[in-house]
Amino acid sequence: MRFALIGNDRTEAQPKLNGLCCCCSKPVIAKCGTRKIWHWAHKSKTDCDNWWERETEWHRTWKNNYPADWQEVSLLDKRTGEKHIADVRTVHNLVVEFQHSHIKPEERTSREQFYKNMVWIVDGTRLKYDYPRFLKGKNNCFENTIFYNTDNPKIFRVDLVDWCFPPAWLESSVPVIFDFRGDGSMDDSEGLRNTLYCLFPQVGSYARVAEISRKAFINATTNGEWTLRVEEFINDFRKQDEVKRRLEHQQTLSRNVNFRQLGSPLNRFIYKGRRR
Repeated sequence: MRFALIGNDRTEAQPKLNGLCCCCSKPVIAKCGTRKIWHWAHKSKTDCDNWWERETEWHRTWKNNYPADWQEVSLLDKRTGEKHIADVRTVHNLVVEFQHSHIKPEERTSREQFYKNMVWIVDGTRLKYDYPRFLKGKNNCFENTIFYNTDNPKIFRVDLVDWCFPPAWLESSVPVIFDFRGDGSMDDSEGLRNTLYCLFPQVGSYARVAEISRKAFINATTNGEWTLRVEEFINDFRKQDEVKRRLEHQQTLSRNVNFRQLGSPLNRFIYKGRRR
Protein backbone atom coordinates (compact mmCIF):
# COMPACT_ATOMS: atom_id res chain seq x y z
CA MET A 1 0.00 0.00 0.00
CA ARG A 2 1.13 3.53 -0.71
CA PHE A 3 -0.87 5.19 2.09
CA ALA A 4 -1.58 4.47 5.75
CA LEU A 5 -3.27 6.49 8.46
CA ILE A 6 -1.13 8.30 11.01
CA GLY A 7 -3.59 10.14 13.17
CA ASN A 8 -6.18 11.32 10.66
CA ASP A 9 -3.69 11.85 7.84
CA ARG A 10 -3.06 9.57 4.87
CA THR A 11 0.71 9.27 4.86
CA GLU A 12 3.19 7.67 2.46
CA ALA A 13 5.69 5.14 3.77
CA GLN A 14 8.81 6.63 5.34
CA PRO A 15 11.56 4.84 7.35
CA LYS A 16 10.64 3.86 10.91
CA LEU A 17 7.01 4.98 10.66
CA ASN A 18 4.02 3.00 11.94
CA GLY A 19 0.44 3.52 10.94
CA LEU A 20 -2.96 1.96 10.52
CA CYS A 21 -4.34 0.31 7.39
CA CYS A 22 -6.89 2.53 5.63
CA CYS A 23 -9.07 -0.52 4.94
CA CYS A 24 -9.03 -2.71 8.06
CA SER A 25 -7.58 -0.24 10.62
CA LYS A 26 -4.97 -2.79 11.75
CA PRO A 27 -1.32 -1.82 12.38
CA VAL A 28 1.02 -1.51 9.38
CA ILE A 29 4.73 -0.75 9.21
CA ALA A 30 6.73 1.14 6.62
CA LYS A 31 8.84 -1.03 4.32
CA CYS A 32 11.57 1.21 2.94
CA GLY A 33 14.25 -1.01 1.45
CA THR A 34 16.34 -0.66 -1.68
CA ARG A 35 14.88 -3.51 -3.77
CA LYS A 36 11.17 -2.70 -3.72
CA ILE A 37 9.28 0.58 -3.86
CA TRP A 38 8.55 1.99 -0.40
CA HIS A 39 5.20 0.76 0.87
CA TRP A 40 3.17 -0.12 3.94
CA ALA A 41 2.69 -3.72 5.04
CA HIS A 42 0.67 -5.37 7.80
CA LYS A 43 2.66 -6.40 10.88
CA SER A 44 1.13 -9.85 10.74
CA LYS A 45 -0.73 -11.90 8.13
CA THR A 46 -4.30 -10.78 8.18
CA ASP A 47 -7.44 -11.03 6.13
CA CYS A 48 -7.53 -7.41 5.04
CA ASP A 49 -8.21 -7.24 1.29
CA ASN A 50 -7.53 -10.52 -0.48
CA TRP A 51 -7.68 -8.70 -3.82
CA TRP A 52 -4.61 -6.65 -3.04
CA GLU A 53 -1.44 -7.44 -5.01
CA ARG A 54 2.12 -6.34 -4.47
CA GLU A 55 2.72 -3.05 -6.23
CA THR A 56 5.29 -2.53 -8.94
CA GLU A 57 6.69 0.68 -10.39
CA TRP A 58 4.19 0.17 -13.21
CA HIS A 59 1.31 0.36 -10.69
CA ARG A 60 2.71 3.41 -8.97
CA THR A 61 3.38 5.24 -12.24
CA TRP A 62 -0.19 4.71 -13.40
CA LYS A 63 -1.64 5.79 -10.05
CA ASN A 64 0.35 9.01 -10.16
CA ASN A 65 -1.69 10.13 -13.15
CA TYR A 66 -4.49 10.82 -10.67
CA PRO A 67 -4.75 12.96 -7.52
CA ALA A 68 -3.47 11.33 -4.32
CA ASP A 69 -6.88 11.44 -2.63
CA TRP A 70 -8.31 9.34 -5.51
CA GLN A 71 -5.79 6.58 -4.87
CA GLU A 72 -6.36 3.55 -2.62
CA VAL A 73 -9.94 4.37 -1.72
CA SER A 74 -11.62 1.97 0.69
CA LEU A 75 -15.13 0.99 -0.43
CA LEU A 76 -17.79 -0.81 1.61
CA ASP A 77 -20.81 -2.76 0.47
CA LYS A 78 -23.24 -1.87 3.26
CA ARG A 79 -25.53 -4.76 2.37
CA THR A 80 -22.91 -7.50 2.74
CA GLY A 81 -20.22 -5.77 4.79
CA GLU A 82 -17.64 -6.61 2.10
CA LYS A 83 -14.81 -4.09 1.93
CA HIS A 84 -12.07 -3.55 -0.66
CA ILE A 85 -9.48 -0.98 -1.65
CA ALA A 86 -9.86 0.46 -5.16
CA ASP A 87 -6.60 1.39 -6.85
CA VAL A 88 -8.20 4.62 -8.07
CA ARG A 89 -11.71 5.93 -7.58
CA THR A 90 -12.50 9.22 -9.25
CA VAL A 91 -14.90 11.88 -8.02
CA HIS A 92 -17.22 10.63 -10.77
CA ASN A 93 -17.38 7.20 -9.05
CA LEU A 94 -15.34 5.43 -11.72
CA VAL A 95 -12.99 2.75 -10.37
CA VAL A 96 -9.73 2.16 -12.25
CA GLU A 97 -7.98 -1.10 -11.37
CA PHE A 98 -4.39 -1.81 -12.43
CA GLN A 99 -3.57 -5.49 -12.89
CA HIS A 100 -0.05 -6.83 -13.36
CA SER A 101 -0.18 -10.35 -11.96
CA HIS A 102 -2.34 -13.24 -13.18
CA ILE A 103 -5.95 -13.07 -12.05
CA LYS A 104 -8.45 -15.91 -11.90
CA PRO A 105 -11.70 -15.41 -13.84
CA GLU A 106 -13.70 -15.83 -10.63
CA GLU A 107 -11.86 -12.97 -8.95
CA ARG A 108 -12.12 -10.77 -12.03
CA THR A 109 -15.88 -11.33 -12.09
CA SER A 110 -16.18 -10.63 -8.34
CA ARG A 111 -14.33 -7.35 -8.68
CA GLU A 112 -16.49 -6.24 -11.60
CA GLN A 113 -19.65 -7.05 -9.67
CA PHE A 114 -18.38 -5.23 -6.57
CA TYR A 115 -17.11 -2.04 -8.26
CA LYS A 116 -19.66 -2.02 -11.12
CA ASN A 117 -18.59 1.23 -12.83
CA MET A 118 -14.97 0.36 -13.54
CA VAL A 119 -12.24 -0.13 -16.13
CA TRP A 120 -9.23 -2.44 -16.05
CA ILE A 121 -5.69 -1.44 -16.99
CA VAL A 122 -3.69 -4.60 -17.72
CA ASP A 123 0.10 -4.77 -17.94
CA GLY A 124 0.54 -6.36 -21.37
CA THR A 125 4.26 -6.93 -20.83
CA ARG A 126 3.96 -9.47 -18.00
CA LEU A 127 4.17 -12.44 -20.37
CA LYS A 128 6.77 -12.49 -23.13
CA TYR A 129 4.51 -13.47 -26.03
CA ASP A 130 1.41 -11.36 -25.30
CA TYR A 131 2.49 -8.30 -27.28
CA PRO A 132 3.95 -10.19 -30.31
CA ARG A 133 0.73 -12.22 -30.48
CA PHE A 134 -1.41 -9.08 -30.33
CA LEU A 135 0.71 -7.31 -32.95
CA LYS A 136 0.52 -10.32 -35.27
CA GLY A 137 -3.26 -10.27 -35.01
CA LYS A 138 -3.55 -6.51 -35.46
CA ASN A 139 -1.40 -6.67 -38.58
CA ASN A 140 -3.46 -9.62 -39.87
CA CYS A 141 -0.40 -11.84 -40.12
CA PHE A 142 -2.33 -15.01 -39.25
CA GLU A 143 -3.88 -17.18 -41.95
CA ASN A 144 -7.25 -15.59 -41.07
CA THR A 145 -8.15 -11.90 -41.05
CA ILE A 146 -8.47 -10.77 -37.42
CA PHE A 147 -8.80 -6.97 -37.38
CA TYR A 148 -11.43 -5.45 -39.67
CA ASN A 149 -11.66 -1.71 -40.28
CA THR A 150 -14.84 0.17 -39.40
CA ASP A 151 -16.17 3.65 -40.17
CA ASN A 152 -14.09 4.90 -37.25
CA PRO A 153 -10.36 4.50 -38.05
CA LYS A 154 -9.60 4.03 -34.35
CA ILE A 155 -12.12 1.22 -33.76
CA PHE A 156 -11.76 -2.29 -35.15
CA ARG A 157 -14.13 -5.22 -35.42
CA VAL A 158 -12.18 -8.26 -34.23
CA ASP A 159 -12.78 -11.87 -35.19
CA LEU A 160 -11.05 -14.77 -33.39
CA VAL A 161 -10.33 -12.43 -30.50
CA ASP A 162 -8.78 -15.27 -28.49
CA TRP A 163 -5.91 -15.32 -30.99
CA CYS A 164 -4.91 -11.80 -29.90
CA PHE A 165 -5.67 -11.35 -26.21
CA PRO A 166 -5.12 -13.37 -23.01
CA PRO A 167 -8.16 -15.61 -22.40
CA ALA A 168 -8.58 -14.39 -18.80
CA TRP A 169 -9.96 -11.07 -20.10
CA LEU A 170 -12.20 -12.12 -22.99
CA GLU A 171 -15.41 -12.39 -20.97
CA SER A 172 -14.99 -9.24 -18.92
CA SER A 173 -18.19 -7.24 -18.45
CA VAL A 174 -16.30 -3.93 -18.41
CA PRO A 175 -13.70 -2.38 -20.73
CA VAL A 176 -10.17 -3.75 -20.49
CA ILE A 177 -7.26 -1.49 -21.44
CA PHE A 178 -4.06 -3.26 -22.49
CA ASP A 179 -0.86 -1.32 -21.83
CA PHE A 180 1.99 -2.86 -23.83
CA ARG A 181 4.57 -0.23 -22.86
CA GLY A 182 5.12 -1.51 -19.34
CA ASP A 183 7.87 0.41 -17.57
CA GLY A 184 9.07 1.87 -20.87
CA SER A 185 12.18 -0.31 -21.14
CA MET A 186 10.86 -2.46 -24.01
CA ASP A 187 12.16 -1.88 -27.53
CA ASP A 188 9.66 0.30 -29.41
CA SER A 189 11.39 2.06 -32.27
CA GLU A 190 8.07 2.78 -34.05
CA GLY A 191 6.29 4.02 -30.93
CA LEU A 192 3.52 1.43 -31.22
CA ARG A 193 3.58 0.60 -27.52
CA ASN A 194 2.56 4.15 -26.55
CA THR A 195 -1.00 3.51 -27.73
CA LEU A 196 -3.48 1.87 -25.37
CA TYR A 197 -5.85 -0.77 -26.73
CA CYS A 198 -9.33 -1.04 -25.24
CA LEU A 199 -11.19 -4.33 -25.53
CA PHE A 200 -14.89 -3.61 -25.03
CA PRO A 201 -17.36 -6.14 -23.62
CA GLN A 202 -18.42 -8.21 -26.61
CA VAL A 203 -21.71 -7.35 -28.29
CA GLY A 204 -22.99 -9.71 -30.97
CA SER A 205 -20.72 -11.89 -33.06
CA TYR A 206 -17.61 -9.73 -32.95
CA ALA A 207 -15.42 -8.07 -30.36
CA ARG A 208 -14.46 -4.41 -30.72
CA VAL A 209 -11.08 -2.90 -29.98
CA ALA A 210 -10.30 0.82 -29.86
CA GLU A 211 -6.95 2.59 -30.07
CA ILE A 212 -6.68 5.28 -27.40
CA SER A 213 -3.85 7.64 -26.56
CA ARG A 214 -2.73 7.70 -22.94
CA LYS A 215 -3.47 11.38 -22.64
CA ALA A 216 -7.01 10.98 -24.02
CA PHE A 217 -7.72 8.05 -21.67
CA ILE A 218 -6.44 9.85 -18.58
CA ASN A 219 -8.37 13.01 -19.50
CA ALA A 220 -11.62 11.08 -20.11
CA THR A 221 -11.38 9.18 -16.82
CA THR A 222 -10.45 12.34 -14.94
CA ASN A 223 -13.14 14.67 -16.28
CA GLY A 224 -15.94 12.12 -16.07
CA GLU A 225 -16.48 11.57 -19.81
CA TRP A 226 -15.25 7.96 -19.89
CA THR A 227 -18.39 6.23 -18.61
CA LEU A 228 -20.68 8.15 -20.98
CA ARG A 229 -18.44 7.47 -23.97
CA VAL A 230 -18.31 3.75 -23.21
CA GLU A 231 -22.10 3.61 -22.98
CA GLU A 232 -22.40 5.44 -26.31
CA PHE A 233 -19.92 3.08 -27.97
CA ILE A 234 -21.65 -0.05 -26.72
CA ASN A 235 -25.11 1.24 -27.69
CA ASP A 236 -23.75 1.99 -31.16
CA PHE A 237 -22.29 -1.53 -31.36
CA ARG A 238 -25.70 -2.96 -30.49
CA LYS A 239 -27.37 -0.90 -33.21
CA GLN A 240 -24.79 -2.00 -35.77
CA ASP A 241 -25.25 -5.64 -34.83
CA GLU A 242 -29.04 -5.33 -34.98
CA VAL A 243 -28.86 -3.83 -38.47
CA LYS A 244 -26.50 -6.63 -39.52
CA ARG A 245 -28.79 -9.28 -38.02
CA ARG A 246 -31.85 -7.89 -39.80
CA LEU A 247 -30.01 -7.71 -43.12
CA GLU A 248 -28.85 -11.30 -42.79
CA HIS A 249 -32.39 -12.36 -41.86
CA GLN A 250 -33.82 -10.60 -44.93
CA GLN A 251 -31.22 -12.23 -47.16
CA THR A 252 -32.10 -15.63 -45.73
CA LEU A 253 -35.81 -15.05 -46.35
CA SER A 254 -35.08 -13.90 -49.88
CA ARG A 255 -33.04 -17.03 -50.63
CA ASN A 256 -35.81 -19.24 -49.25
CA VAL A 257 -38.42 -17.50 -51.42
CA ASN A 258 -36.30 -17.88 -54.54
CA PHE A 259 -35.68 -21.51 -53.70
CA ARG A 260 -39.40 -22.25 -53.36
CA GLN A 261 -40.20 -20.43 -56.58
CA LEU A 262 -37.55 -22.18 -58.64
CA GLY A 263 -37.66 -25.48 -56.87
CA SER A 264 -34.64 -27.58 -56.01
CA PRO A 265 -32.43 -28.90 -58.86
CA LEU A 266 -33.75 -32.41 -58.20
CA ASN A 267 -37.38 -31.30 -58.45
CA ARG A 268 -36.69 -29.44 -61.68
CA PHE A 269 -35.05 -32.58 -63.13
CA ILE A 270 -38.03 -34.75 -62.14
CA TYR A 271 -40.47 -32.20 -63.48
CA LYS A 272 -38.71 -32.01 -66.87
CA GLY A 273 -38.63 -35.82 -67.05
CA ARG A 274 -42.36 -36.03 -66.51
CA ARG A 275 -43.07 -33.51 -69.23
CA ARG A 276 -41.14 -35.61 -71.71
